Amino acid sequence: VQLQASGGGLVQPGGSLSLSCSASGSIFRINALGWYRQAPGNQRELVATMSSTGSTVYADSVKGRVTVSRDNGKNTLNLQMNSLKPEDTAVYYCNADVDQWVRGTFYPGNVYWGQGTLVTVSS
Repeated sequence: VQLQASGGGLVQPGGSLSLSCSASGSIFRINALGWYRQAPGNQRELVATMSSTGSTVYADSVKGRVTVSRDNGKNTLNLQMNSLKPEDTAVYYCNADVDQWVRGTFYPGNVYWGQGTLVTVSS
């Protein structure tokens, strides 16, 4: 499974940015797609996720500023971030929880990570 992230970059405080993550490969079913982030010196933390049923979870730190949307036909998760703050600066990672059939064996709940994309919020 490959997770291709796009977006990211430098944005001023108060600005907006959009990230996109596309999943491809040997996928039987996507259970959830999500975005996590890791700032220097910090642990990786949840930003937002969306399940196959459309239910969402947002970190308290981004609620009201961030929205996830999913294009099931393209296995893509979009992350729209508004009112960005310097503390949103981090490497953002796409995450996928998928079910797979591999050589006749069913593997539920395999987790994959994308390569990460840097978001810098600075004036």
